[in-house]
Amino acid sequence: MRKKFDEEFKKSTVQMMIDQNKSVAQTARELDISPNTIHNWKKKYEQEFITKSLPQLPEDQQRKAYEKRIRDLEEENAILKKAMHFFAKDHR
Repeated sequence: MRKKFDEEFKKSTVQMMIDQNKSVAQTARELDISPNTIHNWKKKYEQEFITKSLPQLPEDQQRKAYEKRIRDLEEENAILKKAMHFFAKDHR
Protein backbone atom coordinates (compact mmCIF):
# COMPACT_ATOMS: atom_id res chain seq x y z
CA MET A 1 0.00 0.00 0.00
CA ARG A 2 1.28 3.43 -0.94
CA LYS A 3 1.71 6.05 1.79
CA LYS A 4 0.18 9.50 1.30
CA PHE A 5 1.87 12.59 2.69
CA ASP A 6 0.37 16.04 2.89
CA GLU A 7 2.10 19.09 1.39
CA GLU A 8 3.06 20.45 4.82
CA PHE A 9 4.92 17.26 5.72
CA LYS A 10 6.75 17.28 2.39
CA LYS A 11 7.77 20.92 2.78
CA SER A 12 8.86 20.48 6.39
CA THR A 13 10.97 17.47 5.38
CA VAL A 14 12.76 19.49 2.70
CA GLN A 15 13.17 22.43 5.10
CA MET A 16 14.70 20.09 7.72
CA MET A 17 17.13 18.71 5.14
CA ILE A 18 18.27 22.22 4.21
CA ASP A 19 18.49 23.50 7.80
CA GLN A 20 20.34 20.45 9.11
CA ASN A 21 22.37 19.91 5.92
CA LYS A 22 21.22 16.29 5.66
CA SER A 23 21.40 14.09 2.59
CA VAL A 24 18.40 12.53 0.90
CA ALA A 25 19.61 9.06 1.90
CA GLN A 26 20.04 9.99 5.55
CA THR A 27 16.62 11.63 5.69
CA ALA A 28 15.02 8.63 3.96
CA ARG A 29 16.50 6.25 6.55
CA GLU A 30 15.39 8.43 9.46
CA LEU A 31 11.82 8.77 8.18
CA ASP A 32 11.57 5.29 6.64
CA ILE A 33 10.54 6.74 3.28
CA SER A 34 11.90 5.85 -0.15
CA PRO A 35 14.89 8.01 -1.15
CA ASN A 36 13.27 8.53 -4.58
CA THR A 37 10.20 10.02 -2.92
CA ILE A 38 12.26 12.43 -0.85
CA HIS A 39 14.39 13.34 -3.85
CA ASN A 40 11.23 14.28 -5.75
CA TRP A 41 10.08 16.46 -2.84
CA LYS A 42 13.48 18.10 -2.69
CA LYS A 43 13.43 18.83 -6.41
CA LYS A 44 9.93 20.32 -6.09
CA TYR A 45 10.38 22.46 -2.95
CA GLU A 46 14.10 23.14 -2.51
CA GLN A 47 14.22 26.34 -4.59
CA GLU A 48 11.36 27.79 -2.57
CA PHE A 49 13.30 27.41 0.70
CA ILE A 50 16.65 28.50 -0.71
CA THR A 51 15.10 31.68 -2.08
CA LYS A 52 13.46 32.43 1.28
CA SER A 53 16.71 31.92 3.18
CA LEU A 54 18.68 34.44 1.10
CA PRO A 55 18.93 37.89 2.67
CA GLN A 56 16.85 40.42 0.78
CA LEU A 57 18.36 43.88 0.61
CA PRO A 58 16.17 46.90 0.10
CA GLU A 59 16.88 48.64 -3.19
CA ASP A 60 18.75 51.52 -1.53
CA GLN A 61 21.09 49.20 0.35
CA GLN A 62 21.67 47.17 -2.78
CA ARG A 63 22.42 50.31 -4.80
CA LYS A 64 24.88 51.51 -2.15
CA ALA A 65 26.59 48.12 -2.14
CA TYR A 66 26.95 48.29 -5.94
CA GLU A 67 28.31 51.84 -5.77
CA LYS A 68 30.86 50.81 -3.14
CA ARG A 69 31.93 47.86 -5.27
CA ILE A 70 32.36 50.17 -8.28
CA ARG A 71 34.50 52.59 -6.22
CA ASP A 72 36.64 49.71 -4.97
CA LEU A 73 37.15 48.38 -8.49
CA GLU A 74 38.00 51.84 -9.83
CA GLU A 75 40.58 52.25 -7.06
CA GLU A 76 42.08 48.84 -7.87
CA ASN A 77 42.30 49.81 -11.54
CA ALA A 78 44.05 53.08 -10.68
CA ILE A 79 46.60 51.23 -8.53
CA LEU A 80 47.23 48.70 -11.31
CA LYS A 81 47.71 51.48 -13.88
CA LYS A 82 50.25 53.21 -11.62
CA ALA A 83 52.09 49.94 -11.07
CA MET A 84 52.11 49.26 -14.81
CA HIS A 85 53.67 52.67 -15.51
CA PHE A 86 56.19 52.23 -12.71
CA PHE A 87 57.40 48.88 -14.00
CA ALA A 88 57.35 50.03 -17.64
CA LYS A 89 59.78 52.87 -16.77
CA ASP A 90 62.24 50.47 -15.10
CA HIS A 91 62.59 48.30 -18.20
CA ARG A 92 63.68 51.13 -20.54
